[in-house]
Amino acid sequence: MFNFNYSTDAVSFGVDALAWVLIGLAAIRLYKRQQVKPKVWKIAVVIMAGLISFSIHWELAGNLLKIPILPLGVWILYGILRGKEDRWDNYRSFAWLGFAGNFIFLAAAMVSILLYPVVYPESNASTYIADAGNASIVDIHPSGKEGMILDKDRLVDQLSSMKQEKVESDVWYEQMHHSSDGYRNRNERFPYQMVGVSSKWGSGADPVMYVEVDGKGILVSTSHNQYYYRFSESILKEGAAR
Repeated sequence: MFNFNYSTDAVSFGVDALAWVLIGLAAIRLYKRQQVKPKVWKIAVVIMAGLISFSIHWELAGNLLKIPILPLGVWILYGILRGKEDRWDNYRSFAWLGFAGNFIFLAAAMVSILLYPVVYPESNASTYIADAGNASIVDIHPSGKEGMILDKDRLVDQLSSMKQEKVESDVWYEQMHHSSDGYRNRNERFPYQMVGVSSKWGSGADPVMYVEVDGKGILVSTSHNQYYYRFSESILKEGAAR
């Protein structure tokens, strides 16, 4: 019913904070213009109640946005306050400010969607692999070669030069199916999972990463999308232990 979301990434958090500042400034302006000065905590409650609305959902770039349609909170406040002398007139503007706040948060969400890929570009693998000091791989499929470990130095050296390529799930499935002689799941393109990697600070990303069987590709899976990156050299090497 509320149109704001507390996101974990720094961009959304900052934009949401700015939205609250704008609502606060508008409330101060309304307060100064009124002859009757309600208590501040009551104004805060009315604004929060005004935020309650009936909304429709709209998906943009993998993000779910809420478009406010009906001011449910304003109606509720009107029903409670209309029977008390001048009470509704004193709080009406703040109630509608709360409803208008939904549109401010909607605009903030759209701005954050536009800013996020600028601050945290998806074409740059370092967005998802900012710290590989504790990185390692684990076998998640028997088609992976036994005894392989992650070459962290080679991984770090190639982060700036690795290229993003298109995720072609259907093509990959057909290739694995044919290479398995028609037996389903005999071979796996990404038989290793990379763990112990930290994403770029403030990105809010908590991706799952898979390493390609040749060690030259990484599939990054986030809550919104999948990204595929290729290295020029394999980031796997033979070793005794992980």
